[in-house]
Amino acid sequence: MTRIDIVLLKPGSQKLLYGDLSDFELTAIEPPFWAALLAAYLRGKGFSVALFDAEAEGWTHEQAAAALAEAEPRLAVLVASGTNPSASTMNMQGAGALLARVKELSPDTATMLSGLHPSALPEKTLLEEKPDFVCQGEGFYTLPPLLEALAGSSEIPAIDGLWRLASDGSVVPGVRPAVFADLDALPMPAWDLLPMDRYRAHNWHCFNDITRRQPYAVLSTSLGCPYHCTFCCINALFGRPGLRTRSTASVLQEIDWLVSTHGVRNIKILDEMFAINEKRVVELCDAIAERGYDLNIWAYARVNTVTPPMIESMKRAGVNWLAYGFETASRRVLAANAKGYDPAKVDAVVDLTRRAGIYICANFIFGLPEDDYDSMQETLARMQEINAEWANIYSAMAFPGSKLYEQALAKDWPLPETWRGYSQYAPECRPLPTNYLTGGQVLAFRDYAFDAYYRNPRYLDMIRRTFGLPTVRHVMKMSAKSLRRDFAEPYGGFRTDEAAS
Repeated sequence: MTRIDIVLLKPGSQKLLYGDLSDFELTAIEPPFWAALLAAYLRGKGFSVALFDAEAEGWTHEQAAAALAEAEPRLAVLVASGTNPSASTMNMQGAGALLARVKELSPDTATMLSGLHPSALPEKTLLEEKPDFVCQGEGFYTLPPLLEALAGSSEIPAIDGLWRLASDGSVVPGVRPAVFADLDALPMPAWDLLPMDRYRAHNWHCFNDITRRQPYAVLSTSLGCPYHCTFCCINALFGRPGLRTRSTASVLQEIDWLVSTHGVRNIKILDEMFAINEKRVVELCDAIAERGYDLNIWAYARVNTVTPPMIESMKRAGVNWLAYGFETASRRVLAANAKGYDPAKVDAVVDLTRRAGIYICANFIFGLPEDDYDSMQETLARMQEINAEWANIYSAMAFPGSKLYEQALAKDWPLPETWRGYSQYAPECRPLPTNYLTGGQVLAFRDYAFDAYYRNPRYLDMIRRTFGLPTVRHVMKMSAKSLRRDFAEPYGGFRTDEAAS
């Protein structure tokens, strides 16, 4: 029997990272985009491929390692990549534990870690987690020659993007590979190898019908981001800022397949910056609208790039939610983090979006380096003034691959003691200190702000009028959840020993 060339596996980390929040009602389960894309690409190159999603299958580390052992691949790749910049590092906790079990059960199987975090810290990942290989970058130019070498009897040659240990224990670094220029030359991700019936959308994505979160899919129409926000690590995978796009025809082909094969309605557009080019967005969204599908899409947008034609065409296509990175209400904090937009334009953008019938997912970060108590209060007040249908309320983290991480190392700021500590909801969550506050004070304020937002009668009344009482009950159940915090500290006029959300 011919040995399978490669198994790509997404580790399961939901329970580890979210604890009691990882139940069906609150969290999403997203298809592993990067693992599926690499699987399709390698399959197209003639390699035999298997694709496992331990999270969707509900596998323990023991079960996932056993599945890999049974497959007996030449190479087992654990892909530590979520579909946003904050979702890779925190998943390293589960990836490392699973890797250790794989090496116990299948000592003769070559192992690799890939994804955004390993790309940001290839040497550290290699030395600490001890896989046979680390892939830095996308993997398109790294995996095929590695698989060819593993199938032969020759030694592993120097391959762009491949990091490994020499026989004497020294690190053999890889040269960062070029990015894949023509996205239309890539195949559709291998969704056919995944349990597509197990994926579910974010709760807020389906506030219109909280019971209709499946089926669910993710879709990438571009890769990369041209901006330089200090708190973002997205370009660690690509090596530099930039944006590559797919053609309208390519995107439509994938949507057609998802709808016709799996009846998909709920779609997340993964692009770090979807609403950036008016001509492209209008052309693509008008083409989607012409299909007449009943889609429920959400995508990322930016205050200084959205336009009325964009908004109108997105709504026609089924884009019902736009996620804006407002981050902070303080001009001083905003300027210090290279987030280049004019806060004075926020009200006009919010009004434009709502008049089109699109709901807003507002992203805010507490604890950026110039934040103090007054600026965080200013941001909380602005959050409540906007009163978005959903708000992601973060504490600032120095994710590997970001400028903040470099600053933290240079200034010896305390960082999380484990990779799990990068999860916003884990007990070990340890945000950055600011120039004026400890990380524990920031964390306590973040939890205070969460409660202040989601328990606000004005917010709950807006949710009732917009979505109905079932959604109000869902939100109230969510905000009643408690989180254990190891690093929260008292600050100001609130208590940290109360239940945080």
